[in-house]
Amino acid sequence: MTEESGVQGACAPGFERVRTVFENNFARGLEVGAAVSVYVDDEQVVELWGGWADRRAERPWRRDTPCFAFSCTKAVTAAAALRVAERGGHDLTEPVASWWPGYDAHGKGKTTGEHLLSHQAGLPAFDTPVGAEEAADPAAMAELLAGQAPAWEPGTAHGYHAFTYGWLAGEIVRRLDGRAVGAYTADEIAGPLGLDMWVGAPPEAAEKAARLTRHAAGPSRSADIADGPSDDPIAQMARAARDPESLYSRSFRNPDMTAVRGGFNDPGVMAAGWPAAGLTTTATGLAGFYRDLAAGRIVSPDTLRAAVVPRVSGPDRVLHLTSSFGLGFMRPSLVFALPRAAQEGAFGHTGSGGSIGLADLDHGISIGYVMNGLGAELSGGMRSMRLVKAVYDSLR
Repeated sequence: MTEESGVQGACAPGFERVRTVFENNFARGLEVGAAVSVYVDDEQVVELWGGWADRRAERPWRRDTPCFAFSCTKAVTAAAALRVAERGGHDLTEPVASWWPGYDAHGKGKTTGEHLLSHQAGLPAFDTPVGAEEAADPAAMAELLAGQAPAWEPGTAHGYHAFTYGWLAGEIVRRLDGRAVGAYTADEIAGPLGLDMWVGAPPEAAEKAARLTRHAAGPSRSADIADGPSDDPIAQMARAARDPESLYSRSFRNPDMTAVRGGFNDPGVMAAGWPAAGLTTTATGLAGFYRDLAAGRIVSPDTLRAAVVPRVSGPDRVLHLTSSFGLGFMRPSLVFALPRAAQEGAFGHTGSGGSIGLADLDHGISIGYVMNGLGAELSGGMRSMRLVKAVYDSLR
């Protein structure tokens, strides 16, 4: 690694362990380019970046390099929905059909706003193929979902809504405020708070964004895992990933990004601002979002405290693993693996391939980590786990 692409930035005294772990991820060949940022209350104690913003090693990762962060978007969409509901005095325990006419079709009349925010809606996948261009229209996506029958009775089970989550929870914003999630985030959250994050990247952000690649993480072991015991949840998930008709496959593969040249690197996809997987952000922008969320600058402390209380915990109908969700935020579980010290107070969201954002109300910290070398992991994976553990170890 050249000096230009080596690890740069700073750590406050006592947080040197985070730099060591970050550098080791590069030394072990696990990264192409990456950045990590940490706040303790309002003080930034870690800001590190390094590597390359493209797999050809032509463009070094800079301090202000943004990166596509997949499902880290869901926490931003949830925060926007909670803010709209709080500001407008809307009760998210009321039926969705009270503000979304027609949503009660096919036995969905008892679905509430909280069900939409906590993966209980029973609509984890579209019944019909959806193209990337069509997915850029939130009204069209919402109409499809409103007219669809649920895979389970809403409120009786939960299952990860990989893409559909955004067009369900996003309707809380779009119908009760009038703006799409991307515009609302820019106007009410990222813009006023000075955060480098976009749900729908403008051309200048997309141009300098890191390019995603699968180079860093090595081959997937999903084939071997799928041959595991029939009652092993990890083996069950791996088998579901191989079955094109499973809820898992239908959830993650529609819209079909293999049909898009460049996939999520496509400027049109980045600009579309899918509200479940459309966030482009720097690590500091992501950590700053959680800092401001925890500080009461986005929603009130009471609203946030209520939102991070787990609404569901247990076997996930889509992932097969144990998952736990508040209103849009992951809580510690198999799909949000965190060190022991984080088990009580941490909440946040991972992104497919390895990115993660979180805050801990008990410890007063917020963390953002983004990278372009996508891992085979569904969520945070070991790179982010090591970094998060290093942060908690530093607090001691």
